[in-house]
Amino acid sequence: MALNRVSQLCHEITRLWLQLKMLTDDILQKEDVPVCAAEVGSELQKQFAILPGGRGMNGSPIIIFPEFPTFSELEEGEIENVLGYLTSIPSVAASGVGFILVIDRRLDRWAAVRATLHRIAGSFPGNLHLVLVLRPTTLFQRTLSDFLFKFNKDEFKMKVVMLSSVTELHAYIDPGQLTTELGGTQEYCHEGWISHRTAIEAFALMVKTTAQTLQAFGTELAETELPNDAEATTNLLHAHTLKKDRMKEDLQVALSQGGRLLECINEPLQTDPEYNMTHDELENLATVQRLLGQLDETETAFDDFWERHRTKLEQCLQLRHFELHFREVRAQLDVTSERLSGFSEVSVSPAHAEHVLRELSSHEDKACDMMDLALSLASEGDRLIENSHYAEDSIRPKCSELRGVCEEINSTLRSKKTLLLRALELHHALEKASRWCEEGIFLLASQPVDRCQSQDGAEAALQELERYLDTAALHTLTDRSAICCQYEAVLNTQLRDQIERVFQKQSSVQEMFEKRRVSLKKLAAKQTRPVQPVAPRPEVKSPLSSPIQERKERRYSADGALCKKVESPIHNGGTRHASLSEEEENLAVLRRHVMNELLETERAYVEELLCVLEGYAAEMDNPAMAHLIPSTLHSKKDILFGNMSEIYQFHKRTFLKELEAYTDCPELVGRCFLERMKDLQIYEAYCQNKPRSESLWRQCSDCAFFQECQKKLEHKLGLDSYLLKPVQRITKYQLLLKELLKYSKGCDGSDDLQEALTSILGILKAVNDSMHLIAITGYEGNLSELGRLLMQGSFSVWTEHKKGHAKVKDLARFKPMQRHLFLHEKALLFCKRREENGEGYEKAPSYSFKHSLSMSAVGITENAKGDNKKFEIWCNSREEVFIVQAPTPEIKTAWVNEIRKVLTQQLKACRDASQQKSSDTVSPSPTSNNTSISLSPFRSSAPKNQKKQQEEKKAEPSSNSHAISCSSPKHKGWNKASLSVDASEENDGYSSGEDPMNSDTEDEVVKKLAPGKYTVVADCEKAGPQELSVKSGDMVQLIREGEEGQWFVKNLRSSKEGWVAAANLLSLISESKSSQSLSSSDGSVSGNLSTSSSGSESYTSFSDIKP
Repeated sequence: MALNRVSQLCHEITRLWLQLKMLTDDILQKEDVPVCAAEVGSELQKQFAILPGGRGMNGSPIIIFPEFPTFSELEEGEIENVLGYLTSIPSVAASGVGFILVIDRRLDRWAAVRATLHRIAGSFPGNLHLVLVLRPTTLFQRTLSDFLFKFNKDEFKMKVVMLSSVTELHAYIDPGQLTTELGGTQEYCHEGWISHRTAIEAFALMVKTTAQTLQAFGTELAETELPNDAEATTNLLHAHTLKKDRMKEDLQVALSQGGRLLECINEPLQTDPEYNMTHDELENLATVQRLLGQLDETETAFDDFWERHRTKLEQCLQLRHFELHFREVRAQLDVTSERLSGFSEVSVSPAHAEHVLRELSSHEDKACDMMDLALSLASEGDRLIENSHYAEDSIRPKCSELRGVCEEINSTLRSKKTLLLRALELHHALEKASRWCEEGIFLLASQPVDRCQSQDGAEAALQELERYLDTAALHTLTDRSAICCQYEAVLNTQLRDQIERVFQKQSSVQEMFEKRRVSLKKLAAKQTRPVQPVAPRPEVKSPLSSPIQERKERRYSADGALCKKVESPIHNGGTRHASLSEEEENLAVLRRHVMNELLETERAYVEELLCVLEGYAAEMDNPAMAHLIPSTLHSKKDILFGNMSEIYQFHKRTFLKELEAYTDCPELVGRCFLERMKDLQIYEAYCQNKPRSESLWRQCSDCAFFQECQKKLEHKLGLDSYLLKPVQRITKYQLLLKELLKYSKGCDGSDDLQEALTSILGILKAVNDSMHLIAITGYEGNLSELGRLLMQGSFSVWTEHKKGHAKVKDLARFKPMQRHLFLHEKALLFCKRREENGEGYEKAPSYSFKHSLSMSAVGITENAKGDNKKFEIWCNSREEVFIVQAPTPEIKTAWVNEIRKVLTQQLKACRDASQQKSSDTVSPSPTSNNTSISLSPFRSSAPKNQKKQQEEKKAEPSSNSHAISCSSPKHKGWNKASLSVDASEENDGYSSGEDPMNSDTEDEVVKKLAPGKYTVVADCEKAGPQELSVKSGDMVQLIREGEEGQWFVKNLRSSKEGWVAAANLLSLISESKSSQSLSSSDGSVSGNLSTSSSGSESYTSFSDIKP
């Protein structure tokens, strides 16, 4: 309908334009003659022919040729132009009647008259009605003209009347239609007439141009196709508005000029109301008035047309905005719906259900905001339809679609929330029942044995059991089938199994309560002699009892006492078995708690990683957020987030699912860690990148991009806290594994748990070492070619060089150099630690490379200069010696052990290679009885008075200075700087008692821990109520050894006593000067690792062997 109205208006404007064109064409006449006074202005100025506006009796227009002596000198073109223009001025109707020409030649001669008539006859373009000639007035010329006219009048080919005076002229034309020069009353000003005609013609031309412009603009608007996007529509509306404004300005100018022209035409009437206008003036007045009227009508029609066109464009713009918003909202609704479909209606634990509910609630808030936006957009569409929008058929379905999708999302939200609440309700019920069972087990285990031996004590314990059983109805589940039916919608296989386990647990606990009730009732009914308690007596306690053993004995004896007086020995054995089951159940409960914590924190960790990747990393690629990202952050996403995406994919797709498979058997979860230990090494790359990430974060932490992302995610903490999550997570695993291992002693998977814990600690050590390794600068080679990094640490280092027969200190250094050593499988690097600058990770030190030693060319002396913190590293037959002082003896021992392992592995590899090449049989070499080598790192150094004796014997086979080495068949001897262990072809290798490969250093240490006083070198917090906390510097005394690797220890500083694991003692204590040795050697050992010529044992490598 709107389009029809616009079309009608377009036709109306076209009609008005045609009318204006006709009017202006009437004024401007033909194209082959001058159409305006401006074109013949100079000819008109000569005034040889005028059109004063008079009419003849029959209405013929009168053209007057005044006296013009030089008429014969005029050019034909000038006469034709003037006559052509003058004949074009009267209307077509007046011109059709014919023109009357009045030729005034009263002062001229007949020859001039005759020439004038000939020229007019040949040049006049219009229809001639009559030619009136005022002939010359002189006698001769008048007589001559009368005579000659009679003979020549036929040659003029027009009706010519010769008049002698103006009186005769008045007989043909009314004096009122003649100018005063011809005896008439009409006042005529030629200059004014020219000016007037010029103005009328200029107005007519303006009107014509305006009409053409309106027609072209109207055609353009009518043929304009509506754009398909909002921006193009806005640009089109703006362009059309500018054109419309220009058209309106042209119309206003034309109307203003027409008004002024109308005033000029009416000016004589304003001066003289009795003034009679000529026919031409009346025609001009009517023409101008008609043009002004048509212009007004055209302007009104154009305004109406423009208003409708503008409305159509505005509606088009509204439609494009609506469609754009519809696409955006629809896409967001799809994302919302897709994410909503990803929420599970079932859950595996209460924490999981609550977590999903929180996520769902958060998603619900965002979904509600999105649905409000969608419904608002639908309401906007309704308003467009109410306002008669031309695209109603396109808007209405979109509004319906938006409302339908919102209703679907709302319905899905309600459904999922209801199911999750039902699942949470079931989880709480199961958890409540399970907690009741666990508390019941704890109640049974915690009832004092001594109190139950008396009648009153037994009755009190029985009442305690009865009171607890009375709470069963409020906490336990009663009908399995009713539960399954009630929660059918949220049950999965896992939940069904969990329900089954809870009912079985309830049954077992109730059975245990019933047995205890029976026992207690019998004890309460027995009123004979008092029952003696059978709890373990202090006097029969083993001095080596551990707290775990004490707890077990106390629990076993309690149930044994309850049954001893009333049941047979066979039943007594069964009760002891029941008590054991209670202990196992308690440990199982603790294991489940740790496993639940592992799973819950793992799920939360995965969600946090996803939140960071979607809320920060993905937003860095969002064009809408590009303006908020500072230049320093451009193309730095990989630096800021490292390989977090890889970590997330591993945990989401693999590790979390595999951990959930061990929910019911937490003690076996160590297998999962062992299987994925290589995958967990991806944390090494993340930690290595962390300093760069931290530095980049510090540069950009205050930028608007991070603030906007944090605001969208509604996080209280900044991104830096979440970037630290992977580092915190890899360290969290070892704590959880320690807890699981503590509660899984004797279980099937305890060995796997121990191995997994060791491997995780190895990863943490590798990560820590790699953080230092990447800070090395100045090393020209490839660090990866040096093999695995085994150890790293800071030491004081002296260097000595042997030049000729003299030993000279390098650069006369008496003050040690501070060096950071990196021990690789193939080389030992000496670096200088640089000062730390910056904050946070930027404080990580850097290391300047100074020197390196190939491990295939070094030897060691374990004790140097009589200092238990020093050892020597040398090469090239001790031509270059590095004296290394560790911060503590323990660190020195650890480094010596690790270097020894590397050299021993090289020795073994050399032996294997030699055995493959040699065809001779290789047999062990006999060794001296007093050269038994103890590889324990806790051996004390040899007495100083043995040094000289050992120096004298260093060349003998029984010497205590040893070199671990091997030779190929071509090398029969050993380096003279160290003693060979008989490396001849007949005896190549160690005996079983000597070979370091056959000794387990750690096992020897544990076996040889002995009571005594020791100094603590590291802090250790207690892990249980009966364990002891110690701090670095404390003096402790080892009193006795218990079961399961426990030692009873007294802290001499705080006078507190408690148990400490023997494994922890190895890293916590060092030997006190006043105490005995930690390693007790038997009498057959006459020497150890520190009884060489310098109070030490030396190791060298096979590369030092010279032929």
